[in-house]
Amino acid sequence: MTAPTVPSARTSRALEARRRKTEAGLARIKDVLDQMIKTRAPITMAAVARTADVSRTFLYEHTDARALVEEAMHRAAGRRVQDRQAVQDELEASWRERALNTEAALKSAHAEILAQREQIAELIGQVRDLRSEWSQEDVARIITDNGNLKRRIRELTAEGKSLTGNLSAARENVRFADKRIADLEVQLIERTASS
Repeated sequence: MTAPTVPSARTSRALEARRRKTEAGLARIKDVLDQMIKTRAPITMAAVARTADVSRTFLYEHTDARALVEEAMHRAAGRRVQDRQAVQDELEASWRERALNTEAALKSAHAEILAQREQIAELIGQVRDLRSEWSQEDVARIITDNGNLKRRIRELTAEGKSLTGNLSAARENVRFADKRIADLEVQLIERTASS
């Protein structure tokens, strides 16, 4: 028995259709891989096959397709390394800037502390100078005067409270008198109107 022969025209059309289908699949794979690299999506055989609408078998058995996916995986891995390096460089720059800022703030704080210490020393010297210039009698007189002034402040405060109370009572009396005058005027008008 002999195998039936397939006409060469049919064979060439089938091979051409298969070649076009393969090229279309490769084109879709390229597009999908470009998109995945742009969006930084993870590149796996399953994801590429699903998105490009080809079978995983096609990806594994077709050398051009497998080469495209492997090249994209290597590019994505290199890009991830670059991204990690960029993030690490950015963090390092941030920490370097923080360290410089901290160092500047520390220098400023030390300068301020030194200035305050100098001012404190100067004020302590002035206090010592004041103590040496004043005699015991002067100190006793100042303490007595201070006590008298405090007592006078208390007296004036009490007097101010008393005057405030008097003022308030006077205002109340004036309001009462105004009301009483208004009532008397009404009565006077009513009497003159009735007579």
